[in-house]
Amino acid sequence: MTTEELPAGAAPQRQLWVEEPAVRRRLPDPVRTSAVRAVLILALTLIQAVVAYFCTLAGSWLAFPMVLSSVASTVAATWGVLDVWITRQVWNQRNGVVSVPSSTARQLRRERRQARRTAHKDARIRGRRQSRPGPGRLSQA
Repeated sequence: MTTEELPAGAAPQRQLWVEEPAVRRRLPDPVRTSAVRAVLILALTLIQAVVAYFCTLAGSWLAFPMVLSSVASTVAATWGVLDVWITRQVWNQRNGVVSVPSSTARQLRRERRQARRTAHKDARIRGRRQSRPGPGRLSQA
């Protein structure tokens, strides 16, 4: 039903689902996979740490093995976060934008800027020559 077909006084119905364009691009598959793995390892590490804390408070025999496994899980979680960072760097090097050293890019910008200035200066000089009265020309005053 369009708004023209609605009876008088009836409000138009809103759509239930509205598509919006993504603000950021999606992560590449290998990076997303390692990020999910890291989040799962971190979640399990936090759960282990909480269980170890409660076992310690309760004086359970399970406290010592849980603390040891929490330390090992912390090492694994650190590895997982480093894995995400390294995978992202490798992906950017292999499939990302071809990088140019900044000094080279700076030099190219400097040359383009110099060429623009020279062209602008030449155009100004040409414009002045055309507006000046030369021999045999009358002034425009």
